[in-house]
Amino acid sequence: MRALFAMLTMLVAVLFAMSLLTGPAGFGLFDGLRALVLGGEGPMPIVMREIRLPRALLGLAVGAGLGLTGAAMQGYLRNPLAEPGLIGVSCMAALGAVLAIQTGLSLGSALALPFSALIGAAMGAALLVALAGPRGGSVTLILAGIAISALANAGTALVLNLSPNPYAANEIVFWLMGSLADRSMLHVGLALPPMALGAMLIQGTCRDLDALTLGESAAAAMGVSPATLRWRLVVGVALIVGPATAVAGVIGFVGLVVPHILRPWVGARPSALVPASALGGAALVLAADIAVRLILPGRDLKLGVLTAIVGAPLFLHLIWKTRSGGRM
Repeated sequence: MRALFAMLTMLVAVLFAMSLLTGPAGFGLFDGLRALVLGGEGPMPIVMREIRLPRALLGLAVGAGLGLTGAAMQGYLRNPLAEPGLIGVSCMAALGAVLAIQTGLSLGSALALPFSALIGAAMGAALLVALAGPRGGSVTLILAGIAISALANAGTALVLNLSPNPYAANEIVFWLMGSLADRSMLHVGLALPPMALGAMLIQGTCRDLDALTLGESAAAAMGVSPATLRWRLVVGVALIVGPATAVAGVIGFVGLVVPHILRPWVGARPSALVPASALGGAALVLAADIAVRLILPGRDLKLGVLTAIVGAPLFLHLIWKTRSGGRM
């Protein structure tokens, strides 16, 4: 297992460096890194520090967050088909961003859109707590999340349907596809603190999630409080998924695909799968973001589209295995 973690760490480091060096401005390896570290005059330090570095940092953080929350949700629900969007926070964050675009708030400030998305995510988390209640079980949590997702998706569809401005509608559609392009260090500073706090909360639940794999009764006998575990997990997921959606749009399938790929290598224990999925998610999003810059550099291929193209066939494979009664 140590070898796997070392390989994943090395892979993430290589992909992070490749992300810094990939783009239309053809900088060499050493020239680009020198401009990033030492600065200097000319366009190279600006491109490296203001364009590529924020994009690489957000790719690392968003991918790690989605992979980590996906593994945690699957561990809590004991269902490999669970994913972080299940609680509805990402859909509410998307609705907040859509409203900011439609009303023109996003034109006034670069941070108006991500702030609006964060407000939407916070409202989604509060609504989830209100619907699920303090003693609601996992089934109640899932049903509440589905209801919130349906409400948010309906609101987004309504805004698109009634939008009198075709340019705003077009911008909404493209934002919903997910992207890390044109992000700045302001976006990094906005997203990273809550995501780091959410990651610490979820990492602190790993031992309880390990106990939960033995069953709720066994976990309770080992001193695990189901209510405390549930709400620590919900808050942690909201703190990660909300900011990730706010700065990158909707990027699907990462939290579903990565834990499934890594589970045969690390086992079903969440304490091993959660950190491994964080590294795997970071590697997947960084690789996908590099790919969108190389496949169609002149057509602005969206990151969320590529992750869906990769993730959807695997999701269908999971459904087929479930239908045939196979192990996942």
